Amino acid sequence: MISIDPEVIKELTTKGIRVDHRAFDEYRKIKIETGIIEKAEGSARVEIGGTKVIAGVKMEIGEPFADRPDDGVLITNAEFLALAYHEFEEGPPRENSIELARVVDRGIRESKAIDLKKLCIENGKKVWMVFVDIDILDHDGNLIDAAALAAIAALLNTKFPKLDIIEEDGEKRYVIDYEQKTDPLPVTQKPIGVTAAKISGKILFDPNIAEESAVEGKISMGITDNMIASIQKSEPGGFSIEEIDHIAEIAMKKASEIRAMLG
Repeated sequence: MISIDPEVIKELTTKGIRVDHRAFDEYRKIKIETGIIEKAEGSARVEIGGTKVIAGVKMEIGEPFADRPDDGVLITNAEFLALAYHEFEEGPPRENSIELARVVDRGIRESKAIDLKKLCIENGKKVWMVFVDIDILDHDGNLIDAAALAAIAALLNTKFPKLDIIEEDGEKRYVIDYEQKTDPLPVTQKPIGVTAAKISGKILFDPNIAEESAVEGKISMGITDNMIASIQKSEPGGFSIEEIDHIAEIAMKKASEIRAMLG
């Protein structure tokens, strides 16, 4: 990763130039691979330019939340591997990884990407719990979009493990055979993360890591085929209503293009 002075980034942006010569609304090359982790119920590896992210899905049986007795449970975690970027450190999850997991989780949850009611096994007692684990392998900017894409690709790749419910002496025993897979996870929406950055008053999409050093503000949207399901703003700079409308219009188009890559 080449270090570039943020002031140079700003000056180039003012002139309508990006350091990698992309158009302001142009994404880097996107690559999606699925089914790459044999022991997971679903998995995916995503590359956006030099940014590489892997997501794995595991399923277990647990108890539902008291206020949602017939809904399954979704839990999203993210880990920034130390080898991915020089500022990442080993140890427990830090603020940046917790925030990334929260943003990805919100996009899935608010878009109702998974029909959680179809994860109910026994109302108020047992449901499927879906764990989405995201690992950052290489950080070259725009982690949110890469992580969100890896998460939904992994969920689309997920199948239930075989479940047998055995009754003995009036008690139920739940036996999971992880070696056998059955039905696909009930994914009903494909939310796509689209991130725009503001540099020197200009709006550009899919900022790389050099551009992220110069941003005034960033907005990430979680977008389904018919709505903006979630919005996350970061960095201190603000956006006008006109700028947000501009971002939303382009983001809807970009989300549609990226969603088509999922099949």
